[in-house]
Amino acid sequence: MTPGLVQKPIFKLTQYPKYQAEVGKIMPEPTIEVIAAIDLQGGAVVRAEKGLRQSYAPINTPLANSSAPQDVVAGLLSLHQFQTIYIADLDRIERRGSNEHCLEELSVAFPGLNLWADAGIRDAAEAYAWLARHAGAHLVLGSETLESRFVLEDLAATARTLLSLDFRGEDFLGPAEIWENSRLWPGRVIVMTLARVGTNAGPDLDCLAKVKRRAPQAQIYAAGGLRGAADLVRLNEAGMTGVLAASALHDGRITGADLAQFSGASVLPAK
Repeated sequence: MTPGLVQKPIFKLTQYPKYQAEVGKIMPEPTIEVIAAIDLQGGAVVRAEKGLRQSYAPINTPLANSSAPQDVVAGLLSLHQFQTIYIADLDRIERRGSNEHCLEELSVAFPGLNLWADAGIRDAAEAYAWLARHAGAHLVLGSETLESRFVLEDLAATARTLLSLDFRGEDFLGPAEIWENSRLWPGRVIVMTLARVGTNAGPDLDCLAKVKRRAPQAQIYAAGGLRGAADLVRLNEAGMTGVLAASALHDGRITGADLAQFSGASVLPAK
């Protein structure tokens, strides 16, 4: 190796049993971004599973001593130096309250983090008001709660927005005109497969491929069903920009070493 150059890690598929058939195959350093996700309900981080929000309970995780948002985010950052945290404000999505104060507290406690938040936005007026209140955060527009395509048209020039295409099984949640008009989609799109959230079902590669075909230039982020590091390889090969992760991190199915291999960062020491 040339003196002064740092060799980047090479990710071997054969590190994972599901890829034993590909012994000897080596791929370049993957570029998929893993984004830690938290779901907020009643001021606490809850364990999400299958999108059945009425049954969610405060999370019990080895990464934190409580379900308080700051504790859980600190625990996630002890595992890996995440650049972005995705936050779902379930109370706002369900129209039964708000966890906006938690977002404000997290932005103060972790000023270096990029915060993406689904705040149950219905229309452009709500979106602009939210963006004005949170100058440093990015707003996720969930199709599940959007009233029409017009909010996407109104916010087309706004850089701090993402679209979440929400699915339950094969069903698209939201106005059909949003799904049918991919030209309205912003440059960053989350594919949220709610029935797979918190499960060991694996990512919905067919759904992701369908979205990729509709918006080949978009940055696409998978959400739901992540099992372990082998799925990161699958998603990288499928052309995904990133993936949202929660249960796989708390359960230890994706480790700090796995994350470091993908990002090229050093493994954080155990506390």
